[in-house]
Amino acid sequence: MEEKHNDGLSVFGSGLIWFGAAVSIAEIEAGMQLAPACGGGGTGAVAAGILLGHLLGGVLLFLAALLGARTRRGAMDCAKIPFGRAGGGFFAILNVAQLVGWTAVMVAQGAAAAAPLLGGVPFPAACCGIGALVALWLFVGLRGVGRINTVAMGLLFALTVLLSFVVLGGKGSLPAEGAAPGGSAFWFAFEMAAAMPLSWLPLAADYTKDARRPVAASAAAAGVYTLVSTWMYAVGLFAAALPGGQTIAGAMQAAGLGAAGLLVIAFSTVTTTFLDAYSAGESAKSLWHRIPAKGFALAVCAAGSAMAALGAMDRYLDFLYFIASVFAPMAAVLLCDAYLRRPGRRASAAWNFAAWAAGFAAYHLSLGPASFFAAFFPKAFAWECPAGATLPALAASAAFALLAPGPARTAD
Repeated sequence: MEEKHNDGLSVFGSGLIWFGAAVSIAEIEAGMQLAPACGGGGTGAVAAGILLGHLLGGVLLFLAALLGARTRRGAMDCAKIPFGRAGGGFFAILNVAQLVGWTAVMVAQGAAAAAPLLGGVPFPAACCGIGALVALWLFVGLRGVGRINTVAMGLLFALTVLLSFVVLGGKGSLPAEGAAPGGSAFWFAFEMAAAMPLSWLPLAADYTKDARRPVAASAAAAGVYTLVSTWMYAVGLFAAALPGGQTIAGAMQAAGLGAAGLLVIAFSTVTTTFLDAYSAGESAKSLWHRIPAKGFALAVCAAGSAMAALGAMDRYLDFLYFIASVFAPMAAVLLCDAYLRRPGRRASAAWNFAAWAAGFAAYHLSLGPASFFAAFFPKAFAWECPAGATLPALAASAAFALLAPGPARTAD
């Protein structure tokens, strides 16, 4: 039976948070990146890849959220269970780094999309404006938003429905010719779809650790995110078919969405980037409990906005691949330790870290030439796995973790 807690996050509140996370310029942009893979009859393969990639990511997201809800721990504190204090600190540092990067990516994408709709406002000024809105949302706080968040999410939902009808009913067509990197439309779409929910795995428990109903709140988080993220990928895919669909702003202008498109960009960027900055504060707090989480989150917001204004986050696909390569193996070890091991028979932190390293290596070897480590690969390993990189990484880390001798130890 599900244990209930009187205080904390409601199931509805959990769904609202993850709806805001999924309605994102980054999700739409990822869908647009898949359009070339639809050429030569690959549309069905791309659609299947989007659905199955999100399904895998959604299941893992649910399990990660549930672990935080049941243990009442934040995400990086959960990582200390299998990896020990030092290993948990290592992943907390990497998580803060990726969250600063995500903040920069989101602010940059939001500014690039909003600037043309604002009559050519300079890009750095648009970055500062969006960063200021995110900081305001952080200042109000996760719980303090209250009814404001509900109203904002309702407006965002209505605007997103409008955007969807306009884009899906627009006059345009997906490319008749094209190819996915590596030649497999399905696996390219699968990797791109799985990368998004995987990027939220090291954050999920930060929002469910205070859930009133752990199982229901975790299911709402994963279910809402998976459905809405799939929807955003479809919007991006078909937006790319519109005239001017090479950019989000161009697609919205072609669809005749002026003020409405600007509101979607502003709200979606703020509600998603808020979660990144907030979780950066939670991760920093797991490293040193005296760090003020909200103050650190505001600093992350400022740093990310500055990086965006300076154009430091242009290699979007490489960034997605790096996040997946770090946190997919981490999640495999964490979830195997939490759900597949007998109580009191956990492997040592050193073994679990080695299991993570095996998955990290498997990811980049499977990614082949697309990996930024490709220049260091021996020629014998310079190949690209036909089944993508995420599944081999998950399998390698999970197998390594479960093959551990399993000496009894007490979780940190």
